[in-house]
Amino acid sequence: MGADAKTDMKVEVTEAAAKRIAKILSTEPGKKALRVAVEGGGCSGFSYKFDLVEGPAEGDVAIEKDGATVLIDDLSLVYMGGSVIDFVDDLMGQSFQVRNPNAVASCGCGTSFSI
Repeated sequence: MGADAKTDMKVEVTEAAAKRIAKILSTEPGKKALRVAVEGGGCSGFSYKFDLVEGPAEGDVAIEKDGATVLIDDLSLVYMGGSVIDFVDDLMGQSFQVRNPNAVASCGCGTSFSI
Protein backbone atom coordinates (compact mmCIF):
# COMPACT_ATOMS: atom_id res chain seq x y z
CA MET A 1 0.00 0.00 0.00
CA GLY A 2 1.56 3.30 -1.08
CA ALA A 3 1.62 6.52 0.93
CA ASP A 4 -1.38 7.91 -0.95
CA ALA A 5 -3.46 4.82 -0.18
CA LYS A 6 -2.70 5.16 3.54
CA THR A 7 -3.70 8.82 3.45
CA ASP A 8 -6.98 7.87 1.73
CA MET A 9 -7.71 5.40 4.57
CA LYS A 10 -7.41 8.06 7.27
CA VAL A 11 -10.53 8.95 9.26
CA GLU A 12 -10.82 12.31 11.01
CA VAL A 13 -12.67 12.99 14.26
CA THR A 14 -13.88 16.57 14.72
CA GLU A 15 -13.36 18.49 17.94
CA ALA A 16 -17.13 18.41 18.61
CA ALA A 17 -17.21 14.61 18.24
CA ALA A 18 -14.12 14.14 20.42
CA LYS A 19 -15.59 16.27 23.20
CA ARG A 20 -18.89 14.39 23.11
CA ILE A 21 -17.17 10.98 23.07
CA ALA A 22 -14.97 11.96 26.04
CA LYS A 23 -18.04 13.19 27.95
CA ILE A 24 -19.98 9.97 27.27
CA LEU A 25 -17.02 7.76 28.21
CA SER A 26 -16.55 9.65 31.48
CA THR A 27 -20.01 8.47 32.58
CA GLU A 28 -19.58 4.83 31.49
CA PRO A 29 -17.44 2.80 33.93
CA GLY A 30 -15.10 0.38 32.16
CA LYS A 31 -15.69 1.83 28.70
CA LYS A 32 -12.60 3.38 27.14
CA ALA A 33 -13.47 3.96 23.48
CA LEU A 34 -16.19 4.41 20.88
CA ARG A 35 -16.16 1.71 18.20
CA VAL A 36 -17.47 2.75 14.79
CA ALA A 37 -18.11 -0.11 12.38
CA VAL A 38 -19.68 -0.63 8.97
CA GLU A 39 -22.19 -3.47 8.69
CA GLY A 40 -24.22 -4.84 5.83
CA GLY A 41 -27.88 -3.85 5.93
CA GLY A 42 -29.81 -0.68 6.46
CA CYS A 43 -31.94 1.18 3.94
CA SER A 44 -29.09 1.72 1.47
CA GLY A 45 -26.95 -1.42 1.79
CA PHE A 46 -24.48 -0.52 4.57
CA SER A 47 -24.97 1.07 7.96
CA TYR A 48 -22.79 2.53 10.68
CA LYS A 49 -22.79 0.97 14.11
CA PHE A 50 -21.62 2.84 17.22
CA ASP A 51 -20.68 0.97 20.43
CA LEU A 52 -18.90 1.84 23.65
CA VAL A 53 -16.15 -0.73 24.29
CA GLU A 54 -13.50 -1.55 26.88
CA GLY A 55 -10.61 -1.35 24.45
CA PRO A 56 -9.21 -2.24 21.06
CA ALA A 57 -9.40 -5.61 19.36
CA GLU A 58 -6.69 -7.03 17.14
CA GLY A 59 -6.49 -5.13 13.84
CA ASP A 60 -8.26 -2.01 15.12
CA VAL A 61 -7.12 1.44 14.09
CA ALA A 62 -7.24 3.85 17.04
CA ILE A 63 -7.89 7.54 16.51
CA GLU A 64 -7.17 9.65 19.58
CA LYS A 65 -8.19 13.28 19.96
CA ASP A 66 -8.88 15.55 22.94
CA GLY A 67 -9.14 12.68 25.45
CA ALA A 68 -11.37 10.55 23.22
CA THR A 69 -10.54 7.29 21.44
CA VAL A 70 -12.37 6.02 18.36
CA LEU A 71 -11.73 2.46 17.19
CA ILE A 72 -12.35 1.24 13.64
CA ASP A 73 -11.69 -2.33 12.51
CA ASP A 74 -9.63 -2.77 9.37
CA LEU A 75 -12.56 -4.07 7.28
CA SER A 76 -14.75 -1.06 8.17
CA LEU A 77 -11.83 1.24 7.41
CA VAL A 78 -11.94 0.07 3.78
CA TYR A 79 -15.44 1.61 3.52
CA MET A 80 -14.73 4.63 5.74
CA GLY A 81 -11.36 5.82 4.43
CA GLY A 82 -11.34 9.61 4.06
CA SER A 83 -14.41 10.05 6.28
CA VAL A 84 -15.01 12.64 8.98
CA ILE A 85 -16.83 11.66 12.19
CA ASP A 86 -18.70 14.64 13.62
CA PHE A 87 -21.18 15.31 16.42
CA VAL A 88 -24.11 17.51 15.44
CA ASP A 89 -26.48 19.26 17.85
CA ASP A 90 -29.24 21.03 15.92
CA LEU A 91 -33.02 21.39 15.75
CA MET A 92 -33.30 17.82 14.45
CA GLY A 93 -31.52 16.47 17.55
CA GLN A 94 -28.10 15.30 18.61
CA SER A 95 -26.20 12.61 16.74
CA PHE A 96 -22.86 11.37 15.54
CA GLN A 97 -22.61 11.73 11.77
CA VAL A 98 -20.13 10.25 9.33
CA ARG A 99 -19.33 12.31 6.23
CA ASN A 100 -18.09 9.58 3.93
CA PRO A 101 -16.65 10.52 0.50
CA ASN A 102 -17.02 6.87 -0.59
CA ALA A 103 -20.81 6.88 -0.21
CA VAL A 104 -22.66 7.49 -3.47
CA ALA A 105 -26.08 7.55 -1.78
CA SER A 106 -27.36 7.74 1.75
CA CYS A 107 -30.65 7.37 3.56
CA GLY A 108 -32.55 10.07 5.43
CA CYS A 109 -31.69 8.33 8.71
CA GLY A 110 -28.05 9.37 8.25
CA THR A 111 -26.66 5.98 9.28
CA SER A 112 -27.21 4.03 6.06
CA PHE A 113 -25.29 4.43 2.81
CA SER A 114 -24.33 2.71 -0.44
CA ILE A 115 -21.05 2.57 -2.32
